[in-house]
This record gives sequence, C-alpha cells and structure tokens, in this order.
Amino acid sequence: MNTKQIAKVMKALSNPNRLELYLEILRKCEASFKAEDRECLVSDVMCSFKIGAPTISHHLKELTNAGLITTERKGKFLVARIIEDTIDEVKDVLSAAKKRKK
Repeated sequence: MNTKQIAKVMKALSNPNRLELYLEILRKCEASFKAEDRECLVSDVMCSFKIGAPTISHHLKELTNAGLITTERKGKFLVARIIEDTIDEVKDVLSAAKKRKK
C-alpha cells in the first residue's frame, strides 16, 4: 500500500461521523452470526445515528472509495462488509515506519 492510499484511508476516517459509522459497521459485522460472511445490514447501523439517510449514504460512499468497506444490495437491503486487508496493510506500513525510526 502506497502513501497515497494510506492518506485516503486516514482522510476517510478523520471525519468523526464517518469514523463512528465505520466502527459501528465493524461491531455489527463482528457480532454477525455467520462468521464466514461478516456482514451487517446498513439499516441496522443507521438506527444508531441521528443523521439522515443521505448523509449516511455519503459516508458509506467515502468509506467504500477508501477501500474500508464494500456494500452490496441483497433484495431490498443494503449489506456492508469490512475489508480487513485495508486496515491490516495500514497497520503494517505504520509498524514498519515505527521500526525504522528506532
């Protein structure tokens, strides 16, 4: 992962509402009954926020563009999944930078 991609992830998570949305999706996905799916309904996540659907939609788009989540339509429901590799790659890069500094 290059610095431009890392900056995009950091920028996406720098918005407090977006960070909360990402963390809520993460919590809901981890609590999913199907461990192999690790997905959650966006409608379940929206109940936790006092912001409108268009704003949630915008934040979901930004998280998707940063490679943090994927969304998929399943019938009339929108399902979100965390892309765990993205955060793992950011952690790896930051850990490597920390080790080089020592």
